[in-house]
Amino acid sequence: MRNLRFISIILSLLIAIPAWAQQPIKVGLIVPLSGPWARQGQVMRAAAELAIEQINAGGGIQAHGNAPLELVVFDAGDSVERAKNAAQRMVAEEPDLVGATGAYLSSFTLAVTEVTERAQIPMLTLSYSDLVTSRGFDYIFQTSATGAYQSENALPLLMDMAESASGERPKTIGIVMDNTAASVAFVSPITEGNALEEFGLELVVNEVFTPPLSNATPLIQRVRSRRPDLLLLLPTAVSDAKLLIEKMNEFGLGRGRLPTISNGSAMGDPDLAANMPPALLEGVMSIVANWSTSGQEQMINDYMDFSGEPWMTQNPLCAFGHIWLLKEALELVETVDSVAVKDALHSMDITSGASDYFAGGRVRFDETGKRQDAGILVIQWQDGQPRTVYPESAALGNIIWPSR
Repeated sequence: MRNLRFISIILSLLIAIPAWAQQPIKVGLIVPLSGPWARQGQVMRAAAELAIEQINAGGGIQAHGNAPLELVVFDAGDSVERAKNAAQRMVAEEPDLVGATGAYLSSFTLAVTEVTERAQIPMLTLSYSDLVTSRGFDYIFQTSATGAYQSENALPLLMDMAESASGERPKTIGIVMDNTAASVAFVSPITEGNALEEFGLELVVNEVFTPPLSNATPLIQRVRSRRPDLLLLLPTAVSDAKLLIEKMNEFGLGRGRLPTISNGSAMGDPDLAANMPPALLEGVMSIVANWSTSGQEQMINDYMDFSGEPWMTQNPLCAFGHIWLLKEALELVETVDSVAVKDALHSMDITSGASDYFAGGRVRFDETGKRQDAGILVIQWQDGQPRTVYPESAALGNIIWPSR
């Protein structure tokens, strides 16, 4: 009888253990926290920490006894080699990870996922490169539209926007880009296929640089001398975007004088407005896979209060959403196991909850890990802030096509 009473007491104590006392479930974040892309990693870390805080405050992972999530963070650094080394440390030091997110640059992600694939850790990424999901991997999940998809769909969109605003379609195009995997993935379908011929465009500037950029003068001099009707300006580092935009204004090409379109979040980063007169950015557009949109106001305010940032870009938004996707997957599995989480992500098809944080509003993956319903957004600098202007259903402002 005494033993039965003792067992009863133990069971009642176990039932009374609060959520915070449960064994935490670890998820990883691997992003650049040093080097030219450190700012992107820092805001992604803040967003991931906010997601962890909100999930734990809401009771943790209910399917696993309200266990809390724990974020472990690794610095991908400033090179592919450092990113790969960081991934190797991550899988060695945290063998019980159930999933991870991050890497930021496509070139970093390609290296990191070679490691996470072998370790059977599902990896969620915003990286654009088509190579991310074309290697036959089972543990990679790409939530962004690929660079090729963005490129193929962006050009006809931009041509229509130009004709609608000015009555004329551009006849010449210029490209100034860095040589990172994301930029290459975006440009390749334009320059290597028949897109230019299809749209009657002549490529009059085609300049490629290796980041970080030390001198933007030769690149922008070329643009000024050829004066394309449309300029694709494709840096991935904020510091490079700043140099290029400042030089364009110095040469009389900024502030709406030359229609300028970028790809990715660097051209919409708060650091640009903090380190240069925001008026220099007026009218600059960027094609992005994700951004703050209509209907996300509460979440955006939570992030700004938590991080101190003036707005939410694609990078923290995706990091935030990825943590919530990992929670969704964990709620679907009976065991805390990375293989089970991978299977849950592959079988996922959601149109609410975590899917609200991704353009298109639906999250499901094909057999390669590519998100099937990923789309594109257009943002534009207006009155000192980059606003979503396309599509109309997500827009926080109207498109203003720069006049020449």
